[in-house]
Amino acid sequence: MTMLTGPPLAPVPPPPRETGPWPVVAAVATGVWIVLVTVPGQITGWLVDQVALVIGADRPVAAWPVVAVATVLLAGAPALALALAPRSPALRATGRAWTAAVVALGATTLLRTVPPVHHEAYLAALAVTAAALALVAVRLGRVRPPVVVDAAPEGRFGSVSLLAIAAGLAVLLPWAWVGALGGALETLLAGLAAAALGALAGALLGAGFWAAFGPGPVRLVLVGGLVAGVALTPLAAGAGQSGVQLPALVLLPPLGFVLAALEAAARHAGRPAGPAPVRRLVGLALLGPLAFTDPEEISLLLSATRDAPFWVAVGTGVALAVAVLLAVGYGVLLARSRTRAPRRGPAALVAAALLAAVAVVYVVPGRPGLYGERLLVVLREQADLTGLPAGTPGRAGRDVRATEVYRRLVATADRTQGDLRRTLAGMRLNPTPYYLVNAIETDGGPAVRAWLSSRPEVARVLVSQRLRPLPALAPQARGDAPAPAGPAWNVSLIGADRVWSELGVTGSGVVVGSSDSGVDGRHPALAGGFRGGDDSWYDPWEGRRASADRGGHGTHTLGSAVGRDGIGVAPGASWVGCVNLERNMGSPARYLDCLQFMLAPFPEGGNPLTDGRPSRAPDVLTNSWGCPPVEGCDPGAL
Repeated sequence: MTMLTGPPLAPVPPPPRETGPWPVVAAVATGVWIVLVTVPGQITGWLVDQVALVIGADRPVAAWPVVAVATVLLAGAPALALALAPRSPALRATGRAWTAAVVALGATTLLRTVPPVHHEAYLAALAVTAAALALVAVRLGRVRPPVVVDAAPEGRFGSVSLLAIAAGLAVLLPWAWVGALGGALETLLAGLAAAALGALAGALLGAGFWAAFGPGPVRLVLVGGLVAGVALTPLAAGAGQSGVQLPALVLLPPLGFVLAALEAAARHAGRPAGPAPVRRLVGLALLGPLAFTDPEEISLLLSATRDAPFWVAVGTGVALAVAVLLAVGYGVLLARSRTRAPRRGPAALVAAALLAAVAVVYVVPGRPGLYGERLLVVLREQADLTGLPAGTPGRAGRDVRATEVYRRLVATADRTQGDLRRTLAGMRLNPTPYYLVNAIETDGGPAVRAWLSSRPEVARVLVSQRLRPLPALAPQARGDAPAPAGPAWNVSLIGADRVWSELGVTGSGVVVGSSDSGVDGRHPALAGGFRGGDDSWYDPWEGRRASADRGGHGTHTLGSAVGRDGIGVAPGASWVGCVNLERNMGSPARYLDCLQFMLAPFPEGGNPLTDGRPSRAPDVLTNSWGCPPVEGCDPGAL
């Protein structure tokens, strides 16, 4: 392949001499101030959202517009002052890029009012907003370019653009390993949002921006790269919500030096790089966190074990190492190579090899496939449970009432769900019927949700959370503390030990049902109390046949109820269990799975609507969990 050639760049006049070092000091102070406003602000905002989730409070939605305005005023004012500097083209170019980036952050911050559970809507809004901002930035750049260059930019897929693609694929590679894609629409919108943000970065860091830093490659890479890194910081802060923006904040700034080195390489070819390399590199770098992570899962609720936050941190760390290596490698190899420009053929081979590497990593050690959320369709008509037979006292009377409740609930579901279930099955949306709440869980995105919401028999449609798979699941949680010598302090505090000794009541003959993260059935305080049979354990998440507990919370709560050796209140009771929390995250459908199992247990592999056994229902249920909006619930969902 031939080398790229073209007319030489027009000589850029050296910037006028400033009166003293104060303009440079002001620029440095402004850059540091922008980073200090942006990064801690994003971390604080994420923590506030997380604390609200943990304590069960509403998300501070109304605060985000205030944050947007405050960010623009605090960080944008000094940047705008630089943009209006009368003497130095470099300072003006720096100020314009930083001002535009801060304004873009203010606009994208407003999108945080969209709940994380509606991720498709957020990604669509982000794509539209970033694309609109990019168009505005391009128009303004044409009206008043910072520096005029005579040479035409490099072709769409020249050697520098191919090297930018290679760098973006290298940064994307760790995400193909640690992450997993959402649904088809969610993945498409993530790609569009990443591309729009890349276009916005290209509009801010085009040829005119780089030309302001003079022809020397060292000054271009060191100074221009640093300025570009600061400009990319607000853009990264607006690239995602509920924690997705945090990896971008780490990854994007070092890529400013990579972009500067690519511009230096383009100058060796006699042409400016133009916005294409910036668009490709930034877009591919942002595709990783936007497409391969779920904002609902970057949560403090999942941080106690080796869950999604852990793997997101791993992916971010590896991608950061790649970005730093690229900054050093490209800076040394491209900016310092004064003999010739990079050839298109080798650059294309490198990009193709990295594309193949991303595909192989995604398919082999990664988790190929789509893992989008499902929908829970709650129907208007619910079963009428008035006028139930009183029954006789004791278990026999309870069984009569439970059987009638089960019959009415199932009959209502069968009568009202038929047409909708057949329609959804015909659309290959995999409907799953429920009876305890007359509802259907089904595949589908926003379009299906809108269609379902318009149907007369539907009351409302909820998002039913679906967890994305991890590279490796955390090991099962196990306690290591010895059993107490006598009754535990909390058991004695409520006088349970006196009930055992003075009344002879230990819970014998009573069955307790646990709906939680699971139960470690091999725990010495619980192993002897398992009721047994084929209808005493159900795991709707993983389908495990033996009782297990990855998180440990369900083992703890059930142990407080029926644990032996002085641990539980009713050590003579037996227990049954169901997993409604996977990795400490639930969904309306999984909560219903376990509640239906507790009303009418069914054998392994059985149909809850036809194989339920109300007479085998436990006497007491323990439920130490909630169903917050991040899981798709509303106050009346269950």
